[in-house]
Amino acid sequence: MDHEKLITQLTTIVMDFGPKIVAAIFVWIIGAWIIKALILGLSKVLDKGNVDESLKPFVKGLCSTLLKVLLAITVLGMIGIEMTSFIAILGAAGLAVGMALSGTLQNFAGGVMILIFKPFKIGDVIDAQGYIGKVSEIQIFNTVLKTPDNKTIIIPNGGLATGSMTNYSTESKRRVDWTIGMGYGDDVDKAKAIIQKMCDDDTRILKEPEVFIAVSALADSSVNFAVRAWVKAEDYWDVYFAMNENTYKTFNKEGINIPFPQMDVHVHKSD
Repeated sequence: MDHEKLITQLTTIVMDFGPKIVAAIFVWIIGAWIIKALILGLSKVLDKGNVDESLKPFVKGLCSTLLKVLLAITVLGMIGIEMTSFIAILGAAGLAVGMALSGTLQNFAGGVMILIFKPFKIGDVIDAQGYIGKVSEIQIFNTVLKTPDNKTIIIPNGGLATGSMTNYSTESKRRVDWTIGMGYGDDVDKAKAIIQKMCDDDTRILKEPEVFIAVSALADSSVNFAVRAWVKAEDYWDVYFAMNENTYKTFNKEGINIPFPQMDVHVHKSD
């Protein structure tokens, strides 16, 4: 009797769950094939859209995981497993994890925004969060900068995506500004002509837009010239430092005084 009862129960279970299991397996196979096709189509769309290479694996992996989770929930529901409580528990756990990792999630979202909108790319020189450096890596949570003195700076993407940032590599040309002082009593026209010639002789300084030279201020101990010239972005610092050195040498050679702060001290003798 026990054997007959067991066989009857097994038969009932097979009759009840057999078709559901077969259908669930069928749905899983078809669903997995559809997910694979969708991810392949997404990959082609990302390739045509010129999306950043570092973003493609992340987007495809995220979409694939979400679709597979939805497929698993559907298959388990077809078998007869009650998914309402499971989904509620999963949602509560996700909320708790999200609150605990709020800063990390903010950096994650910032990384996605940076990779999508591309305010900068690898190789650009940027000024952000109080640091200036060349972008060496754009990770999903952090961006890595290399400073001119070869320090490695790691900046969280959350603040980088929402804060202000200066990209020095966006434009091909940059303007170099100098303030050059001349002593009172020297020839203004001569000084301007010397500065103009130094700019004309430096082939790195562009002819268009023209170099701007004008008296900008009558300071306490000097007549100051504002000098503005345009150069290629990669020549900025070389031209800046070379002009400073040439000005000092040429002014001395041509008899133009370069003033510096001075203080007269009067000593009074008292009986």
